Amino acid sequence: MNYTLTSATILLILITDPVGNIPIFARALRHVSPERRTLVIVREVMIAFLLLLGFMFFGKDFLTLMNLSDVSLQIAGGVILFLIALKMIFPSAAHAEEEFVGEPLIVPLAIPALAGPSALATVMLLVSQAPERKLEWIAALCITMAVCAVVLVLAERIQRVLGERVVVAVERLMGLILVAVSVEMLLRGFKVIAHQI
Repeated sequence: MNYTLTSATILLILITDPVGNIPIFARALRHVSPERRTLVIVREVMIAFLLLLGFMFFGKDFLTLMNLSDVSLQIAGGVILFLIALKMIFPSAAHAEEEFVGEPLIVPLAIPALAGPSALATVMLLVSQAPERKLEWIAALCITMAVCAVVLVLAERIQRVLGERVVVAVERLMGLILVAVSVEMLLRGFKVIAHQI
């Protein structure tokens, strides 16, 4: 897929799903003092950013080391995105009732809430398809992480203003869009395989 800076940014925002992560962050930070919550959120976003940036720079080397092709990454990325999208549309009750104690560090906020398997696969895919445009992908990642930080810092206000039903509806809508993106990735991967046969 020929991504632009805008489409890559939108894709990364859909995958990191800051609006959908609002309930997870709210539960994880329930036992953290209000004055520390912003600091914890920024710290977790920075950890996720550094991890994704690392995969962006060294993802190609990882693929070579594991003897994986770009096509296999695209198909695997499509499958993972599809599963993530289904969870966004049909969240499980067990996940919704998960409880966190103490101040979270790295898990579950930075990983896997923000820098999950789908996000890691996507940044690797962007760079493997167009390595000469790495600066654009870094910019897309920076914008995405900035959006995540702003949304999550303002999470409580967003929940109060929009209401829980609207937040859930937005997450379901993002999930539907992500299903379409994942199917497109799978179709393009299968087309490449069909041409190679």
